[in-house]
Amino acid sequence: MTQTDDPKFMMRSIIQRIATGPELSKDISLDEARAGMRAILDGTVDPVQAGIFLIALRMKRETDDEMKGVLDAIREATGHVVADVDEVVDIADPYDGYNRCLPAAPFLMPVLAECGVASISHGAHAVGPKFGVTHRHVLEAAGVPVDLTPVEAAERLVDPELGWSYVDQRAFCAPLHHLVDLRSTIVKRQVITTTEVLARPIHGRRHTHLVTGYVHKPYPRIYAMLARHAGFDSALLIRGVEGGVIPSLRQQGVCFSYQHHSEEQSFEIDPTALGIEQTVRSVPLPEDLPQTTRPGDEIAVAVDVEATAQAAAEAGLAALDGAKGPTYDSLVCTGALILWHLGRARSLEVAADRVRDVLDSGRAARRIR
Repeated sequence: MTQTDDPKFMMRSIIQRIATGPELSKDISLDEARAGMRAILDGTVDPVQAGIFLIALRMKRETDDEMKGVLDAIREATGHVVADVDEVVDIADPYDGYNRCLPAAPFLMPVLAECGVASISHGAHAVGPKFGVTHRHVLEAAGVPVDLTPVEAAERLVDPELGWSYVDQRAFCAPLHHLVDLRSTIVKRQVITTTEVLARPIHGRRHTHLVTGYVHKPYPRIYAMLARHAGFDSALLIRGVEGGVIPSLRQQGVCFSYQHHSEEQSFEIDPTALGIEQTVRSVPLPEDLPQTTRPGDEIAVAVDVEATAQAAAEAGLAALDGAKGPTYDSLVCTGALILWHLGRARSLEVAADRVRDVLDSGRAARRIR
């Protein structure tokens, strides 16, 4: 093996360039970023060097090519399955979860399935920086299988009585999941947090659509750029509470979308125009929810994950049975956005009414198992 083929030599060269301070650090190419991230996933470089690679990229700020390269490495390590359906909606909520509200998004998939739209979500058990309540926690509390292989998850999309699924990062990209402890040691958000939601583990035969959320203004452009690079035919990017796919229920928000790999366009959403009249931004945490502390963490709000997931599951199952409230309105709002984005309804208002019909009928609740 020559020095140029040696992952350790390569990583040393990369670190020498990206970790030399705010004024002297240099960018690396897409291919170098891919090779560096692939070496980390393969475990062929020292964990200290892996941590320096990730934090140095963050400190100098990642370029588009660097993010694309990291994403390419993740996708190369991902097990991909083509489901036996024409279209799949990929709902990518934050892997580090929620800690200021009860997540409603885990229950979007059965609603979409009842509307004839096959969809998946994906995530992990506990990832920093928030270590909040994730789709896995909530769906597990609701009695949904969360340890399926990608093939098993794809098979659920074909089942006419189900039509949706969850697949865990541990199952579709184990090398990436093995970096959870390293990421916890780094503490701060790094490029993996941005790119891992675009792994695209399950594809449609013809089209695969991304739905994800953001908070900060630079991210719609970044997510749209990465989504096109990952091959998503369309993307819907929602300014959501805690970076998720549910927008604020009480104020206008900005979304971005693209179709057929084109440039993204912005549009506004007004919950009141969809018949939503709420005094809360999101589903509030129950007042009697037990609190916990995380040693050494003075920033994040600590919630009891198990108790919060159970409360979210109960609220979600009730909403699927037609119980009105913030969870119900959350599903109406984002469900309408997705149906309209896919061209399944001529307007957001019509789409919202369709979601309400599904929820009021209780039919989506029968898809939870």
